[in-house]
This record gives sequence, structure tokens and C-alpha cells, in this order.
Amino acid sequence: MFAFKGNKEALDLLGNAATIGIHLVCSTFVGMAMGWYLDKWLGTKPWFLLIFLLFGIVAGFKNVYDEVQRILKKDQGIGPKNDDENKPKD
Repeated sequence: MFAFKGNKEALDLLGNAATIGIHLVCSTFVGMAMGWYLDKWLGTKPWFLLIFLLFGIVAGFKNVYDEVQRILKKDQGIGPKNDDENKPKD
């Protein structure tokens, strides 16, 4: 189905890039939405929107930083090879 079928490294790289982008965008939108709803509820336009937008952006960059650190550790062989090893055994 995919042209990358035999190349696991290319799929991993593509998945990591998508994850990093999703972290940044989703955190920003969640922060903005929280601020918008608080402003609407409390009538404090635009203060909570700006504050929570900044919180969302900061959280997004922190998530991106953490994800990049996880990828670097995985490439260096320091951490677990996949997330399944971190799950508790039944």
C-alpha cells in the first residue's frame, strides 16, 4: 500500500516529524481555546486569551523539546527501543 513498506526507518522518521508538529499545534490551540472560553465566561477580553495562548505555545515547545530528547536517546541507544517496554506487565 505504501512506498515505504520495506523501509522502517523512513516511516519512523515520518511519524516522529508528524508527532512533533501535532504537539506544537494542538497545545497552542488548546491554550487559545481555554483562554477564549474563560474570557467569554468572565468578560475579560482579551487577557485570558493572550495568557493561555502563551501558556499553550510554551507547553507546545516543551512537548517538542521532550520528544526530540526522547528521539535522540533512542538513536543513541540510551533509552528503551520502543514505548511498549515502558508499559507495566499484567
